Amino acid sequence: MSIWGKILGGAAGLALAGPLGALLGAAAGHFALDNNRDAGPEKAGEDITRQIGFTIGVIALAAKMAKADGVVTRDEITTFRRLFSFAPDEEKNVARLFNQAKTDVAGFESYASQLNRLLRDSPAVREQVLDCLFEIAKADGNVHPGELQFLRRVGEIFGFAGNEFDRIREFHLGVDESNPYRILGVAPDMPLADIRKRHLALVREFHPDRLMAEGLPDEAIKVATEKLASINAAWDKIQKERGA
Repeated sequence: MSIWGKILGGAAGLALAGPLGALLGAAAGHFALDNNRDAGPEKAGEDITRQIGFTIGVIALAAKMAKADGVVTRDEITTFRRLFSFAPDEEKNVARLFNQAKTDVAGFESYASQLNRLLRDSPAVREQVLDCLFEIAKADGNVHPGELQFLRRVGEIFGFAGNEFDRIREFHLGVDESNPYRILGVAPDMPLADIRKRHLALVREFHPDRLMAEGLPDEAIKVATEKLASINAAWDKIQKERGA
């Protein structure tokens, strides 16, 4: 069963409470189960909880971010679909959830705070939420200042402030290729041995196998794979610069 089948099939009601659960509950009354999927309760284990929380959280935050520049573009929708694939018969339900989040009275900070608590032991998964939001924000080729402010505030709630947020931002919006240290989040004068430790820690943190074990939806692993490639490329460049 896809993540959408789990969400619409009843697992979400067991897995989520708080603002995200309320959002899902408000939208659920309009869900059309035209394909006669089993809507009975399903045991929501920890992995399913993470998957549902991740997916609903990104939808809710993406919808709220749409208000930052006042318009949702076709490119942003296409990027959302690339990150979170779903069957054609589920498209209307996903759209209802997105639209419900746009009009919901809860602020984006309440969604981000609940997601932060849900993923409190998984900083890499929290960063992947932020990665997905960046991908959606930049899809139309222009990240609006309001969107960047939104992303920065979500980053703060998730524990990525200051240099940590700058590292994530530069991964998505561009970095001076002569200075790959920002991708790894290290200082240029740091000893190579310490940079190597940082590189290995990031590789472990963002390895697709680990993130899959954390319960991320398969679609979000694509972003993690791209990030891991960038991390490895930055490490390779630093080694070459230092003659290692």
